[in-house]
Amino acid sequence: MNTELLEALDTLEREKDISKETMLEAIENSLIIACKNHFGKSDNIKVEINKDNGEFKVFAEKTVVEEVEDSALEISLVDAKMIDSVYELGDIVNIEVKSKEFGRIATQSAKNVILQKIREEERKVLYNQYYGKEKDVVTGIVQRQVGKNISINLGKADAMLNENEQVKGEAFMPTERIKVYILEVKDTPKGPRILVSRTHPELVKRLFEAEVTEVKDGTVEIKSIAREAGSRTKIAVWSNHPDVDPVGACVGMNGARVNAIVNELRGEKIDIINWSDNPAVLIENALSPAKVVSVIADAEEKTAKVVVPDYQLSLAIGKEGQNARLAARLTGFKIDIKSETQAREAEEVVSIEEPEDLEMDFSEE
Repeated sequence: MNTELLEALDTLEREKDISKETMLEAIENSLIIACKNHFGKSDNIKVEINKDNGEFKVFAEKTVVEEVEDSALEISLVDAKMIDSVYELGDIVNIEVKSKEFGRIATQSAKNVILQKIREEERKVLYNQYYGKEKDVVTGIVQRQVGKNISINLGKADAMLNENEQVKGEAFMPTERIKVYILEVKDTPKGPRILVSRTHPELVKRLFEAEVTEVKDGTVEIKSIAREAGSRTKIAVWSNHPDVDPVGACVGMNGARVNAIVNELRGEKIDIINWSDNPAVLIENALSPAKVVSVIADAEEKTAKVVVPDYQLSLAIGKEGQNARLAARLTGFKIDIKSETQAREAEEVVSIEEPEDLEMDFSEE
């Protein structure tokens, strides 16, 4: 039986990542509780477990007295002398308790303690495992619709993709594999509650870290990112190495790297621009693919006035203002875009000559 016990503990440790020491401690506690249910007391119970061979012994510590008043805590001097003649009044005698003599209720209670501990440890292991992946991207398998939400299996636990974290227009089939960003992991009595997202800007950032070696090792740094999920994302990148082109590294040979990310995001457009510490240059880059004539940026007020060629105005603003909106989020500046014609009209000043003050004499003649 001891061999089977050790094998069972090894299996738990291997398959469920529950340490053998934790389970031995649970067995010890279960034996103490069983003693309490059997004898009514457990304060004087001591358990010894051999971790090498799985053997365990349960002892009740009893005080040697002249006359026994509580048999659970005391032993008479006569009985103590029968065990060993060296015992005297006041000594502590360890009396072995045979666990096989426990009643059905005590045995069931011990079993419940062990099962409860296994469930608790399983929940704790799962929570720690996925809590360590919080703010990261994982691959999951679509399971089923839960109302307007989607249940995603992440391997050992299920996650929930809520409606407000879904990209509008994306549809998934059961058993389909998708990448999701872990927003939050909460510990609950029923196990970890994992919330994931397909709309978070960090999803795109993590995908670039996974796809682009230079981003993963820190050679290329993603300085800023702005996203309208399902439509377009703009990212500003910077190289920490003079010989590495950050935009080229992210695009990859023939666009292989960025295309892999676009495919994962179901065709979402991605604009990759060079980061600059000069706000005017950064804003000019952020408005790409539109050409810019001039940029006047106020770093303190975080505002910028941009002039573009007349034929580029609609491109700079973008469909429904998307390009300008994403550029503003990416740079952190409030951007006012005008065409060259609009800028000239704004500069024209109409002078109105002020009439001279009229002097009137109101003195009596």
